Amino acid sequence: MKTNLRLKIGLAALAIALAVGNLSAADETATLSASSPAKRAKWQERLTLGPGDVLSFSLFEAPESKRDDVAVGPDGRVSFMQAQDVVATGLTIDELRAKLDTELAKYHRNPRTIITPSAIRSKKYYVLGAVTQKGVFSLDRPTTVIEALAKAGGLETGMYERSTVETADLSHSFIVRQGKRLPVDFEKLFQQGELAQNIALEPDDYLYFPSSSQNEIFVLGEVAAPGALGFKPNASIIAAITERGGFSDRAYRQRVLVVRGSLNKPETFVLNAKEMLAAKTPNFRLQPKDIVYVAARPWIKAEELLEGATSSFVQAAVVTWTGIHATPRP
Repeated sequence: MKTNLRLKIGLAALAIALAVGNLSAADETATLSASSPAKRAKWQERLTLGPGDVLSFSLFEAPESKRDDVAVGPDGRVSFMQAQDVVATGLTIDELRAKLDTELAKYHRNPRTIITPSAIRSKKYYVLGAVTQKGVFSLDRPTTVIEALAKAGGLETGMYERSTVETADLSHSFIVRQGKRLPVDFEKLFQQGELAQNIALEPDDYLYFPSSSQNEIFVLGEVAAPGALGFKPNASIIAAITERGGFSDRAYRQRVLVVRGSLNKPETFVLNAKEMLAAKTPNFRLQPKDIVYVAARPWIKAEELLEGATSSFVQAAVVTWTGIHATPRP
């Protein structure tokens, strides 16, 4: 567990580095805020509308036609004057304007629709785990990891030996985009102030900060019921696999991978479960937060499976926390 003091020291070091221009080459374009990015992301270059977005409409030729605070409905449609139930979801402002002009041209001569966005609420990101306010947040402005964590109220804290400590496990924290974990090192960001890790978020990103007190084991891949187990004293690889229903018919038992430690710098163990089951080799004792991954095909090097193992872990964590803990927030 890392103390608040350690986090503050890391951010203080970051601020000093900014003040004296002592950032590394990798950090030169990094920033605490995404409000003035040097280059817009692809999703910002083509900003599409969705349910919850609020728009103002008017006709250039008829200012009295103005309608304020028109929300894109849950079905993704909007209505303005004679143009009723026009699909807006997935369209840019310009594309929606052209569509409305086409519909209104049936009733008006050369209509020119003016659309002004009042609020963009359809773009979301998720902050889950050991944060003060878990849930779904609107990506209504460019937002970095640090800004997202601040909006979520920061990391949860608790008391340990009369000191306030953060309860998040930064070594197993991650960010997921389009189903893939991004190479963001939260330890470097929050403990060392490395701004290169402070990336800008995109719609539907998941930030996950597991609790340092969670002593779980993840058993994934070719087992009957992939998922998490509560850690027990003397937990072993065979017992963990058995508790998740045993091997599937496709399981490659001769080489089972155990991933231990930080997701960015993991320690790996390659084990022959088939020999363990036959009592030819000793059973392997697990530790809290270990990932046990069973492949469906023969493999040689741990690196071949590492990405698949961490991806499976990320998906399992996201599914678990999204289903149980995610609640809407403004």
